[in-house]
Amino acid sequence: MTSTHVLTLSCPDRPGLVFAVTRWIHETGGNILDSQQYTDPSDDPADGTRANGEFFLRLHVDFGPGRDAGALTEGFAPVAAELAMDFRLVEAERPARTLVLVSKEGHCLNDLLYRQSSGGLNIEVPAVVSNHRDLERLASSYDVPFHHLPVTRETKPDVEARVLELVEELDIDLVVLARYMQILSDDLCRALAGRAINIHHSFLPSFKGARPYHQAHDRGVKLIGATAHYVTADLDEGPIIEQGVQRVDHRMSPSDLARVGRDVEAQTLSRAVRLHAESRVLMNGPRTVVFA
Repeated sequence: MTSTHVLTLSCPDRPGLVFAVTRWIHETGGNILDSQQYTDPSDDPADGTRANGEFFLRLHVDFGPGRDAGALTEGFAPVAAELAMDFRLVEAERPARTLVLVSKEGHCLNDLLYRQSSGGLNIEVPAVVSNHRDLERLASSYDVPFHHLPVTRETKPDVEARVLELVEELDIDLVVLARYMQILSDDLCRALAGRAINIHHSFLPSFKGARPYHQAHDRGVKLIGATAHYVTADLDEGPIIEQGVQRVDHRMSPSDLARVGRDVEAQTLSRAVRLHAESRVLMNGPRTVVFA
């Protein structure tokens, strides 16, 4: 069976970048199925003259049957080195092995597991980790192993060490915090940099802490939403991947707002996971470039 590959890269912009990449693909026997590129104009001087910004490229390529991603990566490395490119080349059809961390709320976990089982997400979930047992039956209904790791101030270092062990043992590509109500340590955030996604309501920095939808109701908000972002040591301030929003009105109770919020959170998180799993998200400093 023919497998295809996705090549993503970023580098300082300069003439000839696309030519260099596509020439290598041609010489390697590849056929480009899809191409998306972007040059960040944010570094343009105020006087209107052109400055060299950062260049981003995503290519979906058919190299023919039996082509190994590792060998292709090795083959492209000299081109990347010459042009100062950060790049990644992966098999497009390979599901992203995803470890899901949860607490007591199951809407995001249920959505991810359903989409995985129905083929709506190109991921494979080999395990669910939780600091509570509330969602163990849900994970079991999808035949996904469940790891109960209670978190206290004393056990937190051991729990995080076990999470990293699971990442290594299960060959995890992506960690998803699907309403995992624990703050990760700086060390764990660094260890998972660029491969851990969190979801939260989009009221932040307003309405922090407990019962945010009750706080929002008291203020009479007219829009509620959710933000999915990469995890960093700066709490809830990592590079944003995807956001969702829903209009609400004065007739809705706090419970109504929470119900709508759960739907938006689940949908937003699943879109972010899909974008990451399909190699459509490239880091651009504190921001992201998303080739949707």
